[in-house]
Amino acid sequence: MIPKERHYDQTMEYPQEIFEKAWELGLVNTHVPEKFGGLGLGSLDGCIIGEELAYGCTGMATAMEANGLATAPLLVAGSDEQNRKYLGRLVEEPVQAAYCVTEPGAGSDVAGAKTTAVKKGDKWVINGSKMWITNGGVAKWYFVLAKTDPNANAGSAFTGFIVDADTPGISIGRKEINIGQRCSDTRGITFEDVAVPEENVLGDVGYGFKIAMQAFDITRPPVAIGAVGLARRAFDEARKYALERKTMGAPIAMHQAIQFMLADMATGIEAGRQLTYKAAYEIDCGRKNTMYASMAKRFAGDHANQVTTDAIQIFGGAGFNTEYPVEKLFRDAKIYQIYEGTSQIQRMIIAKEMFSRQTMDP
Repeated sequence: MIPKERHYDQTMEYPQEIFEKAWELGLVNTHVPEKFGGLGLGSLDGCIIGEELAYGCTGMATAMEANGLATAPLLVAGSDEQNRKYLGRLVEEPVQAAYCVTEPGAGSDVAGAKTTAVKKGDKWVINGSKMWITNGGVAKWYFVLAKTDPNANAGSAFTGFIVDADTPGISIGRKEINIGQRCSDTRGITFEDVAVPEENVLGDVGYGFKIAMQAFDITRPPVAIGAVGLARRAFDEARKYALERKTMGAPIAMHQAIQFMLADMATGIEAGRQLTYKAAYEIDCGRKNTMYASMAKRFAGDHANQVTTDAIQIFGGAGFNTEYPVEKLFRDAKIYQIYEGTSQIQRMIIAKEMFSRQTMDP
């Protein structure tokens, strides 16, 4: 991945070759249960793999992890028939899926989504637009959240659907040009009178918002560990450079100011990893991990941004140049404070969970 990161960053091509190789090695879709043809690995196992992929390139890693986000709702509420059809497809061939929830006016505020689904005969007809959809242009199917009861509160107003990408009425927007993770395929998707069969309703009608929220408990640990992997890469690059670059007759690593920056980097990386492992372990044990998942995502995402900022500072003028990898890491890091719920949203979730418990679990 590392030898090809600059190529994909500059061309913004989707890393299909890398995706297919990762799929062959069993590094993609690791969470798909064995009874549907997958490896059936746990969240913690996936995080160990995910950190290494993110160390190589988070743009490529996000392209792979997007499958995990799309499939999480199926793991939460999918029937055996739905899982066999859609999860099974992912392990039979190297194809992608996408999670279609975010809209132009509804990002972290999922309840603000305007896309609708109306029952007509034996089908549901979906109308609306989704935005910032990872794998939007390459996915073979989507998880789509749509409002089915305009008069209900958020908890019962939405329904989840599995929608095949070749269904008539779906329009794929242009590839968005992002500052970082540029090889990740991010697009808008428009649904215009898209007819979906009843059997593609995920769970019960009106249960979609709950499914989407439970899916985040599954997917936030992988996102957090991606930030950890990126931060570790930036730390390694900065440490190496600090040992090579000399000022006043000595490597800058010998200066206490640089040592303290590196020490803070290393401490935060380890803390982020352990927080993420805790969140992953809780869900592997079948326990609610909402608070820990948000803690991990918030901390690791914020720390990755601090680490990459400090890495550029250690590189000095060289860090502001594209010759060295830290400028790309700096650009790639920013999205970890935004997607799957901003750092501010994570703090709100943590506070809500904290005050909903009489005591915090050890």
